Amino acid sequence: MTTPAHDLAAEVLELPAEERARILQLLIASFEPKSNAQKAWMNLALDRREEVRSGKVAMVPGDEALARVRARIA
Repeated sequence: MTTPAHDLAAEVLELPAEERARILQLLIASFEPKSNAQKAWMNLALDRREEVRSGKVAMVPGDEALARVRARIA
């Protein structure tokens, strides 16, 4: 048996903001067909996020990252 949309929405609205945001991302993604390239980029992004969360790599401030990119292409 399926849950009526209004009941499901009420349950979702009780979740913490981070979980609601994740559900929103999944819902939006469900409307957009993904190409193989988009899937590959998403997998790479998820892998990188996990590397940061696990402490394997450290984040770099945005201005420093841009400076590094500009130095490489100069």
